[in-house]
Amino acid sequence: MASLLPLFNAGKLAPVLNVGTLVRPTTKAEYNARSVALPPKLFSHNDQQSYWQASSAEGATSGWGGRIGDLLQSGNGTSALTCISASGNATYLSGRSAIQYVTGTNGPTALINGASSLYGSAAAASALRSIMGGAQANLIANEHATVSKRALDLYAQVNGALGSAPAANFPLFPTGNSLADQLKIVARLISVSQELGAKRQVFFVSIGGWDMHDFLVRDHPTLVGRVADAMRAFYDTTNALGIADKVTSFTASDFGRTLVQNDDGSDHGWGSMHFVLGGAVQGGRIYGTAPDFGHNTPSDVGQGRLLPTTSVDQYAATLASWFGVSAGNMSTVLPNIGNYSTTNLGFV
Repeated sequence: MASLLPLFNAGKLAPVLNVGTLVRPTTKAEYNARSVALPPKLFSHNDQQSYWQASSAEGATSGWGGRIGDLLQSGNGTSALTCISASGNATYLSGRSAIQYVTGTNGPTALINGASSLYGSAAAASALRSIMGGAQANLIANEHATVSKRALDLYAQVNGALGSAPAANFPLFPTGNSLADQLKIVARLISVSQELGAKRQVFFVSIGGWDMHDFLVRDHPTLVGRVADAMRAFYDTTNALGIADKVTSFTASDFGRTLVQNDDGSDHGWGSMHFVLGGAVQGGRIYGTAPDFGHNTPSDVGQGRLLPTTSVDQYAATLASWFGVSAGNMSTVLPNIGNYSTTNLGFV
């Protein structure tokens, strides 16, 4: 991750140690005795991904990114562009009222392929769009029409705005890097935020391949290198746009890996190490409490699984506070935050 070191030295990047899903502060003795509430289905990929994103196991209907959107979407000219994913639907971006808008890496996906004519007729294409978005008597049909009309309208709006920010104007992103491709469209969307009437937005990107039960030594350096190069290009682009202090990016994951090997890989862990990057970040130092490495330490709950010393709630609350969520509204975004005496870690 050498490409991130200059940003750490410049005070723009902060590692946060041993972050993981918790319901409340938990000791090893409490974990072993099951004397406090624990996140459901620990060490399960889908459930811990959901708990990271939503403070609830698989099946959650809203995530903390979306719940931030609930509170702040009214300040945007187009509320439907508050929560945007470049990586498909994500629990993280679903709000109780805020919706998530999904875009591809080259721009928004057009319904009916964005056709301006149907069988050679512009009038027929216009009629089809009118039928797709027209009011219906049946409740389900009417909701489908509402979603279709919104998709058609948003495509025209977003695609038109992106015309003033062509991909060729964003040369810093590496090729052959799926995370960089996603962050590139995010950067393009941020660059036209005024045209979109957006003042505060939450974005989601992702990169997979971390479930390394095999070939960890071979594959892990490649993956962390892609993360580093993509994040570095994204920061440098926001800096070139003059908005680095207004954009904060951070990492998240379902869990870390065990410290005990599993053949030539490792197994599902718990606490993991994360990075926060941006012009507003108080970087150049490390946040959180380092785990005790070794066999049967106070941090080891078995197989070298690290008991988190910083909760996702504390990590998220720090970011939400910077973003503009008030202390009074924090429990709306993070229902378990009241279980912690420290809710702002100070990294941003």
